[in-house]
Order: sequence, then structure tokens, then C-alpha cells
Amino acid sequence: MPLVKSVTYIKEPTDLQCGQAVLAMICGKKIEEIISLVGTDRETDLKQMLNTLSDFGIDFEKTRKPAETKQDLPAICLLSLETPRCWHWSLYFKGTFYDPEHGVMDDFPKSKRKFFWEIKE
Repeated sequence: MPLVKSVTYIKEPTDLQCGQAVLAMICGKKIEEIISLVGTDRETDLKQMLNTLSDFGIDFEKTRKPAETKQDLPAICLLSLETPRCWHWSLYFKGTFYDPEHGVMDDFPKSKRKFFWEIKE
């Protein structure tokens, strides 16, 4: 399945499912299907995130890059953010942040360190 043309926001069902929610948004799938595919309803690691993108035929850069501001980001990317509470997955898609915990936003949720993996169209 190719990359979605537009994102439908999905709130994480639990505070441990940000990764599954991001994958569901970018793949255009229901979160239950992603949970089944990833094999966990708890935290997801980088390997699970990237393997799932590959499983759906979504091309991405394999190198993690740091970001300070929104201007540092490519058009579409997977975000790993060090928030005040934990490390957290989020999605940036064509100028908008789709954060499974904090909602649809114009800028990063509060985070100390920010990393991204570019997703290619």
C-alpha cells in the first residue's frame, strides 16, 4: 500500500500506543490492524516502526537526523521526540504535526530532543 495522500488523525488508544497510531495514520490503516502486524499493544521500537513502513512499501531514509525547528524537517517524516514524560513517536506531514497524544498541531509538542526519518513520496 502506498503512502497516504492526506492524513486522518488518530489519537493513541493508550499512552503506550503512539507508534501504532503514527503507523496507522501514515499507512491509512486501522490501529487494530497495525497492532496485530507489529505484534504488540505496548511501546514500539525503531525496528518495528521501520519494518512496518517497509511492509507497506513506504520508502524512507534509514538515517536518523536531528531537528531543532520545523524548518529542519522534510515534507513528510517520522518523528522521535524526547518529551517531558517519555520518548514519543509523532508524524509530520506537509506542514502539520499529527501527534497521537497532543493532537493536530502547527509546531512540535514540547520536547527536549527531536529526531526524524524522512519518508519519501
